Amino acid sequence: MTTAKEPALYGFRTAGSILAGRHALEQLPQRLHELGRFRRAAIVAQPSILRQGTVDRMMAKLREEGISSFCTTEVQQEPTVENIREVTDKISAERPDLIIGIGGGSVLDAAKLISVLLTDPVDLHTLIGIDRVARPGLPAVLIPTTSGTGSEVTPNAIVTVPEQELKVGIISRHLLPALVILDPVLTLSLPPQITAATGMDAFTHAFESLISNKANPLSDMFAMESIRLISRNLLSAYHDGGDLEARESMLLGSMYGGMALTAAGTAAVHALAYPLGGKFGIPHGVANSMLLPHVTAYNRDAIGGRLVLAAQAMGLAGPNLTEEEAGDRVILTLREWTRQLSIPQDLRAYGVSDGDVDALTAAALQVTRLLANNPKAVDAEAVSALYRKLLP
Repeated sequence: MTTAKEPALYGFRTAGSILAGRHALEQLPQRLHELGRFRRAAIVAQPSILRQGTVDRMMAKLREEGISSFCTTEVQQEPTVENIREVTDKISAERPDLIIGIGGGSVLDAAKLISVLLTDPVDLHTLIGIDRVARPGLPAVLIPTTSGTGSEVTPNAIVTVPEQELKVGIISRHLLPALVILDPVLTLSLPPQITAATGMDAFTHAFESLISNKANPLSDMFAMESIRLISRNLLSAYHDGGDLEARESMLLGSMYGGMALTAAGTAAVHALAYPLGGKFGIPHGVANSMLLPHVTAYNRDAIGGRLVLAAQAMGLAGPNLTEEEAGDRVILTLREWTRQLSIPQDLRAYGVSDGDVDALTAAALQVTRLLANNPKAVDAEAVSALYRKLLP
């Protein structure tokens, strides 16, 4: 007699506190009082946010509460190990007791890493992987200004290792911030191309979490709501950046996508996207967008039921929708989105050639943590064929 397979355990943890809503940033000083008493804050910011005066206004508010602060905008768009180390050294000299990250995913990831390096100044290479951060960092406040990575609510940070031409993950509960502030007003100035890339990145987080081998009731809840919000608001936010309702829904959808991937993890799309960013500097959201329709088509015979759920969340489902119909509608919609969002479908636009496929394939196959989540086995032949789909 056979016994039923024991269901896998699943769990979830996220930021200590989340404050969301229009003009939520104005409440930062009051929320800091709930976290403790702080003397000096290091603000890690996107340069555009500094130019807009947002950081100056925030620093003035902090001064009123007796908290001095200083700002750095030296985090690179795709931060490397060396870049994080240099920024950490400069911040350390100022002896802060609080880290505030305000910007896109790269800035938020950097702020998380800096917070732990300030309390344990180890070689960042030793932290690559899962649960290798030994102790909590300084309290961190994360304020996203794009609707993309969901980094503000994940225990993940991505860093580029140039010598490997690869982007890698550092994953630890100690990277979770004490406070997250979601203020959609901060996203109103995002240009269309960044709205498109970050929005598709957020959608990919939710979609891959839904079809992941580690999908579970918690991740499904977050993934489905993320897919619903993004599907109904991405094009509106892209075509009318001043649509505050769409911007607010996208910011929530991005956060839910981050929560979904925290609970389930991403899969082959991300595994193949990392070498494109590490070797050719292709923005992460763009790489995900280019790959998503093709990887979904590759996976579709293994995810039929999940495609029905995705179609329902995307508003594509009619009565008695079959798995075949769901797959067709989802993939067609993904392709249509990339067209409307002006996302290239040819890697040659970024300097990739047919001669690069073998190296890209070898690099992608190193991302075993994510490939293991993919619902269909992925080997070198499959990876190579997927890259070649984008070299027509």
